[in-house]
Parts: sequence; structure tokens; C-alpha cells
Amino acid sequence: MDRRQLLSGAGLAGLAVVLKACGVASDPAAEPGAASGAPKRGGVLRAGSPPPPTAVDPVTMYDGTAIAIVQLVAEYLIWLDQDFKLVPRLAESWQPADGGKRWTFKLRPGVTFSDGTPLDAETVKASFDRLLDPASKSAALSAFATVLKAGGVRVATPDSVEFTLERPFSDFPYLVSAGNYNALILKRDYAGDFTKAAVGTGPFVLKSYNASTGAVFARNEKYWDAGRPYLDGVEIKFYADDQADLLALQGGDIDAQILSRPDLAKPLAGTGAIAADTVKGTGVTVLTLRTDQAPFDRKEVRQAVAYGLGRPAILDSIGSGVGDLGNDHLIAPLFPAAPADLPQRALDRAKVAELLKTAGLTELRFTLTFEPPAKDYAVTIQNQLQQVGITVELDQRSSKDFYGGDQSKDTPWLNTAANLVGWAGRAVPSQLVIPMVKSGGTWNGSKYANPALDAAADAYDTAATDADRKAAAATVAKILHEDVPVIIAYWSGAVRAYNPRKFRGVRAHPAQYVDFSTVSKA
Repeated sequence: MDRRQLLSGAGLAGLAVVLKACGVASDPAAEPGAASGAPKRGGVLRAGSPPPPTAVDPVTMYDGTAIAIVQLVAEYLIWLDQDFKLVPRLAESWQPADGGKRWTFKLRPGVTFSDGTPLDAETVKASFDRLLDPASKSAALSAFATVLKAGGVRVATPDSVEFTLERPFSDFPYLVSAGNYNALILKRDYAGDFTKAAVGTGPFVLKSYNASTGAVFARNEKYWDAGRPYLDGVEIKFYADDQADLLALQGGDIDAQILSRPDLAKPLAGTGAIAADTVKGTGVTVLTLRTDQAPFDRKEVRQAVAYGLGRPAILDSIGSGVGDLGNDHLIAPLFPAAPADLPQRALDRAKVAELLKTAGLTELRFTLTFEPPAKDYAVTIQNQLQQVGITVELDQRSSKDFYGGDQSKDTPWLNTAANLVGWAGRAVPSQLVIPMVKSGGTWNGSKYANPALDAAADAYDTAATDADRKAAAATVAKILHEDVPVIIAYWSGAVRAYNPRKFRGVRAHPAQYVDFSTVSKA
């Protein structure tokens, strides 16, 4: 897994979070939750997706298709739903102790794997021991980072597991949820080759897999949630590109997409037999400014760039209108602790001129470095800033070059004066704040260091109440909004296109996760 895939989830998945979906369909009665009566059982849902670029392995996967395949078969202790809530799955409850440094999870009784093996605490411990082993090369290691280390998991009772953390962390349940997409519970003897012998506790059983054509699933007759899934099965078909996938949906060869592109799918919503369910998210492309060298060592210069951007236009053109405006801090609107009283920064030409004058500059020129997926965004920034008298030279690198080099001294994405980096959605603010802007953060490309910010971030992590958490988050947001080491113009969202005349209950997810256990025939 390369650095770009770890940060942006290959543009498809990552540590994700969700908000309420609002769908647009040609048939309102077919929208999720709108139809009345009992779900109609039966049917096979055909879904399109690109082929996975690497092996489908729950421990090491990072792409959206592999994650979708595995999530049909295996489960997490906790799921993240479209309301940004933690939903009990294999764990039915969890409790903190020692100020949030120790957590105990009680397992759901009566759960078995599809081969009949009972779920127990030893199995859960083995799953996390596997992820915490550096030899596993799992992306989950970056999520646990400074919070949970190898040896921190023990069996408390046959049906409960205890996690002892490196430090108090009030949002720890998110790290063992679907927000940490590798944190699936697998059998104790799992040793790879998932597609050859896929065993899980999930709603479906993998019947066949072909790396070129797709995967076929049947309902799991041993599923713990009585009565579900409603479908007889799921078939995932692989398509080489987004256009072919969408044409298959239009032509009736598939009934839904796993990975819909908002700019392609959203315009088709309400036309023919296509609906598009939409969610907001916490995925973000960050404009990072080096605070330790001119010209961005002056706060006024960084603020000038921030005031030179027209955020609604960026959200509409680059974000396809799906998402939220950004306000130059890392507490996304979807996080429960997001501040509501911080004034929204907006385009202000007079303010740009005033700030540059205060910094002693008659003009501002800088180079913006980026990789190909961010090209349209880079061009938009260049055009908008030109309108306020700031000149931006574009420096496009290949993704390999952008994330290559020595991560400690010369890799472009961490060491150029200004750059654009895509981050997949995170489950909690700390997963953005700690690596990106905290002093000495692993991926602190701005080289920003502020003891007040560090203290506020620590206070957020250890907060015992929602009120304390919101107070700490407000301080983090205020500091970042004022100092502007990173510019957040918008937070991205996601779309899932489907045929509402055939199925209901198909929902979008910002990380493109799938939960087809409640999908039924229309």
C-alpha cells in the first residue's frame, strides 16, 4: 500500500464517517424508508464496481470494491450508520473505565460464523492481535497509532473483551467500528486467501469469486439477525471504468453501483429508472501551506489566500454540490462536536489586499504542487486567486512522485511550499488533527506547531462529556481558523445510484461501504 492509498483510500475508501442520506429518485415511493408494509423477500441484487487492484484480504485491503466484498461476508464490533451513530453489531454494548483508558466490549450472544463456529472473546482478541502486528501490514495500524498497541487486548470473560489504551481516548469505539475498515472480526485461524474460503458472521456467504468478472453471494442462513437479509443473494460485476459501470445501470444489466461518481451519477437522478441516494462526509482535499518558510511563515499571507477563495463555487464545481463548505479547520460539520458559531470565511477581495499589505507584500506568487486527481481543483484555485491578485504556478507530479522520496525530508506532499492532498473521511476529528496539524504530527506537511492547539487536541481526546468535547473542539477550530496552516474549502460527499423500481433500501455511504442486509425488492 502506498502513501496516497493510505491517505485517500485510493479515492474510494478510508476511515470514514457518515451523515443522514437525502435521496433523489424518479419514484419517491421507492425511496429508502418511504415504502410501507413488510419488505418483499427474494431476488438477487446485481451491483457494478471496478475490479479490486489487489488481493481481497480483510486485513490489508484498502480499495472500495474489496471492502464492499468483505463487508457482505464479515462484520465489525460496531457499524457506522448514515446518522453518524455507532450501531451495535457483534458487540451489543461497551463501557469505558479509568478515564477512557480502558474499554470493555460485551459480545452479542448466539452469533456464529457461516461455518457454524461460535463467536467468542478469544476470536475477537485474535482479530485485533492480528491487526496490531506490524507484520500484518494492515492500514488499521495507522488508525490505532498512538492509541492502541500490540498486547493491549485481553479476554475479560468468554463473552467480553477489554482494550487497555496507551492514553485516554474518548472516541475509541470508533476505532473498532467500520470507521476503521480493516477492523473486521475473523476466525482465529484466518491466514489469508479470503476469496477461496470466505467465512464470516455477515448476512451473505461468498459462493464464487473471479478477479476479472466479479463475485456471487448467497444469503447466510445462519445469520444472527433473524429474518435478514431479505435478498436471496448479491452479485457484484466488475467494470473497467466508471462510464461502463453507469451504462450498465442505465441499460439494466445491474441494479446498483458500489462506487458511484457524483459528477456522473447525480445528473441522472430522476431520469428513467435511476435514483441517486446522497450523503455528506468528512473526506477532504486539503490546501497545505508551509508555515515555517516564506511567504507562508506570516499568518496574514495564509489568511489572504483563504480569503481569496470562493468556496460555494468550489463545492459546486469540484465537489459536484455534494458535501459541506469548509471553514479552514478540521472539525467537519458532520462531527457532533462541530462548532456552530464560528463565522464562515468567504471571498473578500478587500480583505486579501489589506492582509498582504500588513505582511509587507506588494504581490504574492507561489507554486502549488499536486497529483493528477487534484488537477481540476488546482486549476480552480489558480483561477480564483488570480482574480484577487495572487499568482499561482501549477506543479503537477505523478502520484508516484508526489508521494515518493524520503518522508522525513523531501517527499513533495509533505515538503513543498503549498500542495493539495486528498484525505479519506475519518471517523473522529483526532484522526485528522493529530497527524496533520499537531506538533510533530506524522503527516504535518505545514510544519505547524502551536502548544495551544496541542493542548486543545489532548483535551478533546480525554473529554469525559459531550459538553467538554464540544468546548475542546471549538478551541481547536478557532485556533486553526485563525492560524490557517491548512485551508479547507469544502468537505466531500458521496452518491450511490440504483434502480428504485427493482429494489428499495439501497443507501449511499461516504466511504462507499455497503449494507445490503435491509435491501429488499421494490
